[in-house]
Amino acid sequence: MIDYYKVLGVSKTASQAEIKTAYRKLARDYHPDKNKDNEAAKKKFQEINEANEVLGDATKRKKYDDYGTHWKQAEQYERAGGQQQSGGYARGGGYTYDDLFGGGGSFSDSDFSGFGGNSSGYSSFFEYLFGSGQRAGRGGADVYKGQDYAGQVSISLRDAAKTQPQTINVNGKNLRITIPAGVANEQKIKLKGQGGPGVNGGPAGDLILTIIVQPDPVFRRDGNDLYARVPLDVYTAVLGGDVVIDMLSGRVKMTVKPGTQPDSKVRLKGKGFPVYKREGRFGDLIISYRVQIPQHLSPKQKELFQRLSELRLG
Repeated sequence: MIDYYKVLGVSKTASQAEIKTAYRKLARDYHPDKNKDNEAAKKKFQEINEANEVLGDATKRKKYDDYGTHWKQAEQYERAGGQQQSGGYARGGGYTYDDLFGGGGSFSDSDFSGFGGNSSGYSSFFEYLFGSGQRAGRGGADVYKGQDYAGQVSISLRDAAKTQPQTINVNGKNLRITIPAGVANEQKIKLKGQGGPGVNGGPAGDLILTIIVQPDPVFRRDGNDLYARVPLDVYTAVLGGDVVIDMLSGRVKMTVKPGTQPDSKVRLKGKGFPVYKREGRFGDLIISYRVQIPQHLSPKQKELFQRLSELRLG
């Protein structure tokens, strides 16, 4: 399976504009005119164009996010899922070829020949659509696991730093879940049995949730470490003093050494992000000082800075 997001070097949350920019840059770099007789570059160029064809179109992109490499069959899957939930083949009504693939006529053995399995291929066909099957269902029929559902939950960085109860709606049903502290952006959480209903008494599918952690205006996260830039006035940077630092939970007073330089860094051990499912373990908080130069000086202040400058020159 080719991961189109990796091909373009973008995240799954990238905007359409970011995808367009990434595609244009890569297309220039790997264009055959710039890479003559380079088969690897030619193959890469084809992958880039294929990825852009899908991700550059919002409708195709959504189908790809939901169905992966089978995105072209999205409508067939969804139609088959609807037939399944309303009775469909399990009740003896039978799917037609038009229901799943367009065109006319009913299924014949040859329609299923590519799916292997038993002599007719029917069992393998349903396994392809609905998951793995097993015998001994009601009346001796095959039973199949229901479809897996996929969804997203968006939370802030600060909420991701503590265990979060959430209520989500799945097909009209409110479901209460718990997101553990330290969850990563785009991390997937599986909730067993919360997907589509099984066929012929088979187990329900699963619900696969992708957690989207929104950027924070103060902290930047890298793994379990947090980074923040703290403003520092020039007087404290020169003479030293105290400064109050905001953390994810609470505040702390720190002592600034005299002569602190711009972008100097201080590491606060264990004050960063919680480690996922590791109770009591945290990353570090790395502070860098942003020294602020005064802009609106009074005549007296200018005079003092002038005298300092003269003293410096000796």
